[in-house]
Amino acid sequence: HEQLVESGGGSVQPGGSLTLSCEVSANTYSRNYIGWFRQVPGKEREGVAIIGGGRTYYVDSVKGRFTISQDNAKNTLNLQMNSLKLEDTAMYYCAAERLPWYGDSCPRSGNEYNYWGQGTQVTVSS
Repeated sequence: HEQLVESGGGSVQPGGSLTLSCEVSANTYSRNYIGWFRQVPGKEREGVAIIGGGRTYYVDSVKGRFTISQDNAKNTLNLQMNSLKLEDTAMYYCAAERLPWYGDSCPRSGNEYNYWGQGTQVTVSS
């Protein structure tokens, strides 16, 4: 049974930090690309940070502020988010898929991923 369960969302002031975690079932964790996406109403889902194929991808707007990491012992994917901005407000989703090697980057379109968590809300407001 494929399962991803996110946690760690919440409300924070601009400049604050949050850490999101995604617990992944063992067979889902074997997917070679796994990452975090986010979506706000009326906009397409955006790849935020993805890891796989020996590469790590960050969308430009979060580079230097967010860090994706894996805890293989716990089958957990984490996203450390620092210096949060108002525009980081979104529903954050964890996703995984087994895909052909993507070369120097990672597949960043949500359409390429079939395994999703239920999402966790991050709200940045003053």
